[in-house]
Amino acid sequence: MRLTLTSALLLVGTLAAPAGGFAQDDSVLELTGPRTVLTHVPFGIAVELPTDTAASIEWRLVRVRDGATLERGAAAPGALLEITGLTVARGADLPIRVEAAGQSAEFGVPVLPGWFSILPPLLAIVLALITHEVVVSLFAGIWLGAFFFAGFNPLAALLRTVDAFIAPALADPDHAAIVIFSLMLGGMVGIMGRSGGTHGIVEAVRPLATTRRRGQLATYMSGLFIFFDDYANTLIVGNTMRPITDRLRISREKLSYIVDSTAAPVAAIIFVSTWAGYEISLIADGLQAAAAQTAAADPALAGELGRANPFTVFIHSIPYLFYPILALAMVLLVSLTQRDFGPMLKAERRSAAGDGLYREDAQLMVDTSGGLMEPKEGAKHRWYNAAIPVITVVVVVLLGLYLDGRSSLGRAAPLTEILGAANAFHALLWGSLAGVMVAFLLVTGQRLLKIQETIEAWAGGLRAMVLAMVILVLAWSLGAVTGAVGTAQYLSHLLQTAGFPMHLLPVSVFATAAAIAFATGTSWATMAILIPLVIPLAVSLGGGIGFTGDVPYTVMLGTISSVLAGAIFGDHCSPISDTTVLSSMASASDHVDHVRTQLPYALLVGVVGMAVGDVPTAYGMPWVVSYVLGIAILLGVLWFVGSPIDPSSNSSL
Repeated sequence: MRLTLTSALLLVGTLAAPAGGFAQDDSVLELTGPRTVLTHVPFGIAVELPTDTAASIEWRLVRVRDGATLERGAAAPGALLEITGLTVARGADLPIRVEAAGQSAEFGVPVLPGWFSILPPLLAIVLALITHEVVVSLFAGIWLGAFFFAGFNPLAALLRTVDAFIAPALADPDHAAIVIFSLMLGGMVGIMGRSGGTHGIVEAVRPLATTRRRGQLATYMSGLFIFFDDYANTLIVGNTMRPITDRLRISREKLSYIVDSTAAPVAAIIFVSTWAGYEISLIADGLQAAAAQTAAADPALAGELGRANPFTVFIHSIPYLFYPILALAMVLLVSLTQRDFGPMLKAERRSAAGDGLYREDAQLMVDTSGGLMEPKEGAKHRWYNAAIPVITVVVVVLLGLYLDGRSSLGRAAPLTEILGAANAFHALLWGSLAGVMVAFLLVTGQRLLKIQETIEAWAGGLRAMVLAMVILVLAWSLGAVTGAVGTAQYLSHLLQTAGFPMHLLPVSVFATAAAIAFATGTSWATMAILIPLVIPLAVSLGGGIGFTGDVPYTVMLGTISSVLAGAIFGDHCSPISDTTVLSSMASASDHVDHVRTQLPYALLVGVVGMAVGDVPTAYGMPWVVSYVLGIAILLGVLWFVGSPIDPSSNSSL
């Protein structure tokens, strides 16, 4: 899941909402703070100081319970006073009051034990895996979070679930853009299917994709080709390849695994993508924070950190992205060997035997059965009626990213910087609209469908996406709950207070990032929270000294890359991640079945990446050796633990 930096700050709980418990008037300061506070976990508040005085303003922070002064100082009139590093030990420590220039404001919100923050996502994840009812499970997790805010009143929690979490999640402009993009792409697929274009693609590719192995490899290569954005990758590859893999009796679970495990990993490691610019900006923030932290104690090191090129650091960190790179290798090995294990083996044998592309009682994210999604009787199956709209989406998104980035910068710049400055959601909207228009003009221009029939086909594609959109909105709502209760803040606090040797920092950061992404369903916010945090932490432990390729610099690179790798790993394992939901949607798979079948593979790759990558490279082992060992272990597990699918399934169909 991707969030802007602003959204990530909302997630971590800093300056997230107006403080409760006071009314604004001329004698009351404007104060903002988190919606909840966790015991012993630092938080911050911000106060807008008055402007009607020319002198410096004296301020103090007071605990209301006993009137004790917690902090005091002076600030300029009209300044935004940010008070950070506050902690409480129990509920009685709030409210606190800020007093300045004869005005005051109180801050009082619910105080919860830190471990409470992991209960809402944990409830949703466990229920989803046990019951297979994703909608109910997600709603239960949201309700539990609302229950904490409603004074433990179950009825009030039910009402706040809708107005405080679900409605704002849908109203978020970035979320709305993803919904529109997904629906438009679904409508385009509806037109392609009804006009016979989808069947034309299948018939055109049939001489090449004659076996299950070739079908999976074709899907894998398509995932590598669309490297510029993970959302576009997921939706385009899943929708385009599904008819082909269906004909080859490749299970929907396998298709969704290939789609999910190529989308974010390839976007993360290619420096020309929507991910790269975001990561580079976070690395720059982390380096500046580390420079400021060391300025007094070691000016030379601070200067070196301040002069470091974030793009160079990002490029140097790519070889240490063990989980994304090994995940791509795992998909390739599974496709080549045609061996599987665990729930995926059962799914593949069921599909290869002709007993169904999905479970008999599966709850598919997209309805692809008959109706308006099937070709109109007599319509010619022309492959280009599907290929041209898809290519249009890809080209327009790429062009949109470039033009929007150039416009935002207002100057010529390297391609990576341009893509980093672009609004990816705008480009996705432009691409989906262009794809729908091209599909519409193609089928009506050839008189394959009447205008009314084309509109009905488009609407049919939209209707097929309704369940997926409901689950997506609920997943975002649960993400808002985890932000409100401080789940990520709690887990990152555990990282800071854990205490470990410098060489174990990369693997510890990987585990922490995975936990945050798994619990919150967001990889981008996980990166926004951790990268500016762990770079100064690595420097304070002795990492990053010299920037000359020695072991400390390797620890720094491993720490940075572990945030990204752990975030993707947690995202892949989490049923509440929007990219996991989109993979199920694009593949028309049961969402819980997708998570259950992908989870063993993701866990295997994650453990191998930590064991042969994060730990030994921090002690000086070359990363090349890590990949040789890692791929060998993955192949060995597939060979000795996995089993082949029925050989008859590899014959031409």
